[in-house]
Amino acid sequence: MTALMNIGDAAKAAGVSPKMIRHYEQTGLLPEAERSESGYRLYSEREVSVLRFIRQSRRLGFSMPQIAQLIGQWGDTQRSSRQVKAIAERHLADLQEKLLEIVEMKSALEQLVAVCAGDDHADCAILDNLAAGSPTKPSHSANFVKLRRRNSNDSRSPALETLATGHLDLMTWMRGVHIHHGNH
Repeated sequence: MTALMNIGDAAKAAGVSPKMIRHYEQTGLLPEAERSESGYRLYSEREVSVLRFIRQSRRLGFSMPQIAQLIGQWGDTQRSSRQVKAIAERHLADLQEKLLEIVEMKSALEQLVAVCAGDDHADCAILDNLAAGSPTKPSHSANFVKLRRRNSNDSRSPALETLATGHLDLMTWMRGVHIHHGNH
């Protein structure tokens, strides 16, 4: 019989946090853990191997549904490598698209920074460019802006979402801009 580990030991062995292990169990990516008589979670080397697989997959940016597919393929002895490669190729194409978006954002931001005087005057080329096409400036202070956490049940446009850190999710915003411009 293989030795069982508690959640802390399993987390350390797999290189993930106990919180992530509980999350993977809740989402069904990892089967619910066996429990000790006192109710503590217990893990075998098999679960630790799955956790390592998930960690490596996350490091490559695979989404949770993609990881679930990959785990299914990993456990399927009848799979073909073609199926696995197709998942990886779709992810690679998504990464390429995101990379292009980041390059576009970086270039646009570099141009804005280059035209900014960065001095003590109120005139700001960055703000002027960001507000291009806006009829008027806001008449309020920045204190009115309400930051909110992302909520997957929220029906508002993702282009308007802000992260709890207060930073605009530029990738989501840029996708919204591309979609918006494409509909004209």
